Amino acid sequence: MTSNNIITRGKEIFSVELASAEKVKKRLGQSFADTIHAILDSKGKVVLVGAGKSGLIAQKIAATLRSTGIVALFLHPSDAAHGDLGMVTKGDVVFLISKSGETEEVRELIPALRRKEVTIIAMVGEEASRIARQADIWLDIGVEREACPIGLAPTSSTTVQMLMGDAINAVLMQLRGFTTEEFAKNHPGGTLGKRLLLDVSDMMHSEEDNPTCGPDMPMMDVLPELTRTALGGITVVDDNQAVLGIITDGDIRRGLEKMGHNFPDAVAVQVMSKDPSTIYSDEKAIDALLLMENRPSQITVLPVIDRENRCVGMLRLHDLIRAGLRPGR
Repeated sequence: MTSNNIITRGKEIFSVELASAEKVKKRLGQSFADTIHAILDSKGKVVLVGAGKSGLIAQKIAATLRSTGIVALFLHPSDAAHGDLGMVTKGDVVFLISKSGETEEVRELIPALRRKEVTIIAMVGEEASRIARQADIWLDIGVEREACPIGLAPTSSTTVQMLMGDAINAVLMQLRGFTTEEFAKNHPGGTLGKRLLLDVSDMMHSEEDNPTCGPDMPMMDVLPELTRTALGGITVVDDNQAVLGIITDGDIRRGLEKMGHNFPDAVAVQVMSKDPSTIYSDEKAIDALLLMENRPSQITVLPVIDRENRCVGMLRLHDLIRAGLRPGR
């Protein structure tokens, strides 16, 4: 096949799967609403059961539900028959996912699930199947054909399973009033979580690691403090710890160039940059990053102040970037 033929064939696969999804969307009805209410009304958890490719989709749906604050578990039907059914308790909502609705190891769990007094939702493609008939709710995920060349490999069927799971989760998020902040709390290691959860106070260098000096400190005393903390800057403060200025490595180079051999006799106020940018300790670290990067000349250290305008820390650009913060969404 030529490259053009390969691309054309790829587009045809997309078209087949999109057409299958469109047909399932048109058939979406009361059973979808019943599914949403069953989960909202449940005082238990959501358990997803599937074998083979349907099992992989079940795992994905469970993971998505968990990420948005719903207690959801994947249960392999073979493991369920050998003890793992113990994770299912009264009041749970159990999804049985199967293309045909006749998957034997899934179907054989139904009597045991009934004894557990759970709500059974069949996400299957055949209304007349035994799994659909024995369930409390049937979600129609039937497709006319798979997209693969021989019409057998799960393609269109797994796509609509995934879409159904995503639709359920998205509607639940909206009805539960799930917020961006709650999402971030469940994803503290991700970029979004760090953007929303990390405060300046979490990242700043404070107490002994926060380099400060008075305006009259001799530069020959300032230099050892700069070396000790190795942050690339020191904040010049008054007796009340209010920020007067900052001395960075760049300020020292400019001071040496300007004062020459008189530099050793200089004091901090003669070398510092006056009225530097500052940020409050209770602001978000991502806002500090944006402030530092969006300056006409990028700054690498930023004095941190409390709400009484006292210097309480020093923030370093390198630490923010190393923590995984990025300016973009």
